[in-house]
Amino acid sequence: MRLVARPNRNSPLRDAMMPVAAVAASLLICAVLILLAGANPLTAFGIMAKAAFWGKFALTETLARAAPLILSGLAALVALRTRFWNIGGEGQIIVGAMAAAWVGALTSLPTPLLIPFMLIGAALAGAALAAVPASLKTRLGVDEVVSTLMLNFIVMYLMQALLSGPWKDPVTGWTNSPSILRAAEFPVFWKGTRLHLGVLVAFLAVGVVGVIMKRTTLGLSMKIVGENPREARHAGLDVTRVTLAAALLSGALAGLAGAGEIGGIQFQVIASISSGYGGIVVAMLARLSAAGIIPAALFIAAITTGADEMSRQTGVPFFIADAMQGICLIAVLVAMTLSRYQIRFRTS
Repeated sequence: MRLVARPNRNSPLRDAMMPVAAVAASLLICAVLILLAGANPLTAFGIMAKAAFWGKFALTETLARAAPLILSGLAALVALRTRFWNIGGEGQIIVGAMAAAWVGALTSLPTPLLIPFMLIGAALAGAALAAVPASLKTRLGVDEVVSTLMLNFIVMYLMQALLSGPWKDPVTGWTNSPSILRAAEFPVFWKGTRLHLGVLVAFLAVGVVGVIMKRTTLGLSMKIVGENPREARHAGLDVTRVTLAAALLSGALAGLAGAGEIGGIQFQVIASISSGYGGIVVAMLARLSAAGIIPAALFIAAITTGADEMSRQTGVPFFIADAMQGICLIAVLVAMTLSRYQIRFRTS
């Protein structure tokens, strides 16, 4: 058995059906897991869908959970399109959250500047962290997969040190950072929900990134560098500068995701502030297209929102949501491979 490149790789129908097939395959596999847990898959999926989209609270909660996934998905998209394998989105979200929490607790800043400075500070912190592995790659040839992954652990341990040390509440002993000022909390668009300013920032970011990738010189340069760095150099492009620009933009987007969690949801840094590697799943499910980021993020957010209620009603462990995300990523990778190659069996 071997893989052979398809003669016609540009098939719009096949490309459009690829994420649909991947989602269907992941749901089918998860249905088997739900059966093994002793529940009816159709009932479980129905409960998940209702808990994620039925009613004001469910819908707005899904949107709120989708916001960090949208931003981290965009961060992964920008990096991967430039062939900068940024696995450090989790760390960049955390440093963005820590920067936003620090700025949001400053009493010396004028009230109107708190929220803008939180967003700017978080974006700069995420970009600064992403610049480290990007510089190591472009200057010293260090593998960015290893460096970005290791930086995740460094940042997580730094956060835990702060939460267990200077930020620890001396009265209650809770390992949370001090809460941000009331004036630094993001405005809510729908009273009684968590539909906050960060959700709007995430949706606006999709449009901005889409314009950058399709209608600017930087976006075109990223695409060329991502497809063939050697040819990009022959064409006169500064591959080092383009890679650094992509890394900075990627880190800034991830940092904004952290700011949204601080300003709109948690209002302080907690140990579980990051959305993990969900951004990579979203970016791959969207086929590295800005237009697909929102539906992909809503799908993943619906899984996590609905899994709570499904677990309560059916007894299926909540961790089925994590399994679904992982299976979905594997299914997308398999679908992407099969869209470019076909399987040939050797005949004796």
